[in-house]
Formats: sequence, C-alpha cells, structure tokens
Amino acid sequence: MRPRRNDWFAIAAFALVALGNQMLWLTFAPVTTGTAAYYGVSEGRIGLLSEIFPLLYVVLAVPAGLMLDRWMRPVLSAAAALTAAGGLLRLAGDSYAWLVAGQILLAVAQPAILGAVTKIADERLEPVSRPRGISLGSSGLFLGPMVSLALGPIVGVDNGPRTLMWIGAAVASVALLMLLVALRRPGAHEAELSFAPGLSDLRAIWGNPLIRRLSAIAFMGFGIFVAMTTWLQVLLEPRGINSDQAGWLLVGMTLAGTIGALVLPTPVVRRGREGSYLRVAASVTAVAAVVLAVTETIGVTAAAVAMIGFFLLGALPVLLDLVDRSAGGAGASAATAIWLCGNAGGIVLALLVQALVHRPAAAFLLLAVLITTAVPLASGDRSAAP
Repeated sequence: MRPRRNDWFAIAAFALVALGNQMLWLTFAPVTTGTAAYYGVSEGRIGLLSEIFPLLYVVLAVPAGLMLDRWMRPVLSAAAALTAAGGLLRLAGDSYAWLVAGQILLAVAQPAILGAVTKIADERLEPVSRPRGISLGSSGLFLGPMVSLALGPIVGVDNGPRTLMWIGAAVASVALLMLLVALRRPGAHEAELSFAPGLSDLRAIWGNPLIRRLSAIAFMGFGIFVAMTTWLQVLLEPRGINSDQAGWLLVGMTLAGTIGALVLPTPVVRRGREGSYLRVAASVTAVAAVVLAVTETIGVTAAAVAMIGFFLLGALPVLLDLVDRSAGGAGASAATAIWLCGNAGGIVLALLVQALVHRPAAAFLLLAVLITTAVPLASGDRSAAP
C-alpha cells in the first residue's frame, strides 16, 4: 500500500499518545492529599511520583533524540507501549510500590514522545503541512495535564484514586493501538529524512547560534509556564482566591494555551513572521505578569493568566518548527535541546518564585522582567529557513 502524502491519522494517534503520557504523569497532582491517605504515605511521597519525570528526562533526552532520528517508528512505538504498560502496572497492585514502578515506565517513555513531535510531522506530512502537524501533535502535550487537573475535582478520591488511574490507562491503551495501526507502514517522507546523527552532529546542533538563541527563549518561556503552574495557587491565596478557583484558573490557562498552539503557528510560519510573533508573545506575557502583580480581582486575574497560556504555549510549535528546519535530518535531536532548556528553565524559575511566595507582587514582577529578556533574542523573521 502506497503511503499517503499527508498522514493525519498518524499525527492524531501521536497526539493521543502524548495526551495519555502527560495525563498519567499528573494523575495525582489535583488529588495529592486523598491519594496519600488512600496509600498510607505522606503527601511528599505522592509528589515524588511526578518529580521522577524531569529527573529521568535529563538523563534520557539526548539518547532518545538520537534513536528517534535513526529509528523513529520502533522507538516511538516502544514509548507508546511503555506508556500503556506503565498506566496498567500502577493498577496491578494496591500499594505505593506499584505506583513507583508504573511511574518509572511512564517517565522512561516521555523523552521519546517529546522528541518525536517534529519528527513524526516531518516523516508523515508534506512541508507546507508540517507547522500544522507540529501544532496538532503538541496539543496532546498540553491537553494531558489539563485533563488531569480537571478530572481530579470531578471524579474525586472518595473510592480511592483508582478510577482516575483506570481512565488514564484506558486512554494510553487506545492511543497505543491507534499508533501501531498508523505506523505499520513507512511515512511518505521517511526515506528522504533518513539520518543517523552522531556526537559531531550534536555538537553542530548546540553550536548553531539560532538554536542557542531559541533554547534561551525556551528556558524563559517554559520556565515561566512551569513556575505559574507550580506556584499560582500559593501566590493567589492571599488575595482570597481558594485552591479550587486557582485550579480552574490553571485549567483555563492550559486550555487557552492549547487553543493558541493550534491556531497561531500555521499562519505565523506561512507568513514568515516567527521572530515578530515570539517578540509579541514575550511582550504580552510580561504585561500580563505585571497585571497579576497589581490586580486583586479574580476576573482580571483569569484574563491575564489566559493570555499568558495563549501566547506562551502558542510559541512552542513555532520554536519547534524553527529548530526542526535548522537541524535538517537531526530534527528529533535538535528538539531535545529545546525540551532540555525548557525543563531547566522550569526548575530554575520555579525555585526563584518559591523564594518569593510570600511576596506575590514581587514574584510576578520578577517573571515580567525575566520574560522581557527574551524579546531581543527573537530577532528577525524567517531567519531559520534552510
């Protein structure tokens, strides 16, 4: 059977795999207290289940990128299988040890899934459709956390957290089946993108001035998003916004970001206005952070948080597309540079905000200043075109 020039089913299957992995990662985030009580452990030990992911990502990101560039289909299929297996393994026993074992499998799968966002679009879509494919694939990464944050309060833990775990495992299992069907044959553009990068290629990627600049933008942009999702509830509590309201503000921020990632990148890339958009995104985020520093009303707060999500997450597919075009056949390896810097930014900026959690205005103003430094980095338009 001849491969389709544009295989949107494969992109949709990948987006569902990404959604399932991110859902399972944060299953317990909105129900930490109830889950800790159910398993008879401390809340800190439940929090560690999510922290496994960034720790393993730092170790596995570069190898995952190299393997994806050489063997995309088997590596991505294995990552989807690990995601489904991790979700089911957590249900195999009714103890904390089973949760840890499942989370480790999920965390091992995550680097390959993140790194495949651009690679699968390159191999399955014609060049003109790739920005839209990257946007669709990226949307699963944003929708997964949003679904977990929303399901927690809706489902609750009255009968234990296993209902939430079953939902996540079911999504991951369906996604695995869809992906295996989608990847049973090569992509139409797979042969022309065949590439086996080595250490010299990695040095060239990191030595590319554009990729270094975009990585610095990712450090700030991702860092602010992670800092917001980590500390928003604590920062808003002195203003009378309770944890449930803050949770829905986070859901709104992620939903706005998913919409931004779906609708903004394609027209931006087609018009060659990537640099202009990144400058606008950084500037709007800075203004919204200043608004958060001074406002006391929940309506204005919700609008500012939504604007941050819309523009910051909308910038991710633009960054990935620029990096992908700059890296040639080593697109997955180059994408890991963006993800690595973004994760590092999340850790650093979350720690900086943690030091100011009792001074919310100062914390938001700090985020405004930091994102402003990304404006001059986003210089020029269509500067990454090969």
